[in-house]
Amino acid sequence: MSNSIKLAILGLGTVGTGVINLINDNLNELKRRSGRDIIITEVGTRRHRDDIDPNIVQNSDLMATAASDNVDIVVEVIGGTTLAKDVIMNAIKNGKHVVTANKALLAEHGNEIFAFAEEHNVHVAYEAAVAGGIPIIKVMREALAANKIDWLAGIINGTGNFIMTEMRDKGRPFADVLSEAQELGYAEADPTFDVEGIDAAHKLALLASIAFGIPLQFDKVYCEGITGITLQDVNYAEELGYRIKHLGFAVRRDGQGNDEASGIELRVHPTLIPQDALLANVNGVKNAVLVNSHPLGQTLYCGDGAGAGATASAVMADVMDLVRVLGSKDRNGESNSNQNNHGHHVPHLAFIPEQLSDTPILRAEQMITGYYLRVHAYDSPGVLADITRILSDAGINIDAILQKPAHKVGQVPVIILTLPVIESQMNLAIEKIEKLETITDKVVRIRLDELA
Repeated sequence: MSNSIKLAILGLGTVGTGVINLINDNLNELKRRSGRDIIITEVGTRRHRDDIDPNIVQNSDLMATAASDNVDIVVEVIGGTTLAKDVIMNAIKNGKHVVTANKALLAEHGNEIFAFAEEHNVHVAYEAAVAGGIPIIKVMREALAANKIDWLAGIINGTGNFIMTEMRDKGRPFADVLSEAQELGYAEADPTFDVEGIDAAHKLALLASIAFGIPLQFDKVYCEGITGITLQDVNYAEELGYRIKHLGFAVRRDGQGNDEASGIELRVHPTLIPQDALLANVNGVKNAVLVNSHPLGQTLYCGDGAGAGATASAVMADVMDLVRVLGSKDRNGESNSNQNNHGHHVPHLAFIPEQLSDTPILRAEQMITGYYLRVHAYDSPGVLADITRILSDAGINIDAILQKPAHKVGQVPVIILTLPVIESQMNLAIEKIEKLETITDKVVRIRLDELA
């Protein structure tokens, strides 16, 4: 028993149960890989479960379980940002390593949690917090450690990807697909976090900090949902050689243009990307993250972004890392309290804490993207000339124009694709276009990125 590592699992929902099942199913493999027995000694649960091994202590007092002397590693999968934070801080205070899948908690309070863990020489691991079973945290913190990351783009919410895929493939309206996503369990009864991009923004905040060595700044992520996307726009995008995906972007800008600001773009929004791009062909509830780094170039990481098996796999990958560290300390005769954290762990945000930079996060009006514009106008002479003149005067270069048959008598939709431009310039141009007497409705705009 002295050679065993003792786990507490807080939360016995889909993920917590998945972790228990994974340990039971792969117990021998886990020992062969780590050299240790991994034993679940306690679980935190609101109500007693008869299907849990009777040798495991079931406790509704999660704070007590997090501090138990019979626990080495605490696995937090209860979710939320209140009780979960209290439990994790208590575990850290009592010298426990922590594994969590809680992206919202880390995005909003991670700076405080990681600093507290550093003070107590323990580690908080969070592979399962971003993109489920895809090992994107480990890849960016370790495999790409020698690279300078220039930008990343990701499908990091499976619900949104499912909705956009169904709209494109089956011609179904947004509301219809959302209803099915809720029936299938992909979306919550209140789907706001998924369809408005908040869930993706939590994950993007974590990815950006690891990519660029900056503190977590969830409150500065620009966030736009997919509730306004219509079948009309999905079809027009296809006709022009693009697909609409709900993406998160973290982009390093070096301020090389006359008006371009230096800093980092953090943005989540619907985006037109080329149909033949690998990211455009990640469908259904799958997640994917495309990373552009130097000298490696572009690499794509794709897989299941949610579900019991995928998330449990990521949780246990973190547990295994910690088990190996604890095993190394035991072999070297070193105690948890005396061993400096940096001696065995990659820093929480990939960079040494004192080396995190204060690179500014750019405001929305400073962002640079291409644009898809849908303009509805009266079918009268000179309309197109007026629109193109306004865009030209604003320094916006047009890449393609598509004029469609009238949807209403005497009114035509004009579709315009632009080259990348600073958002403030596009805002002014759209304001002027909408003031034209020939324009019948608000201009629809969707950002466009060639992922080049």
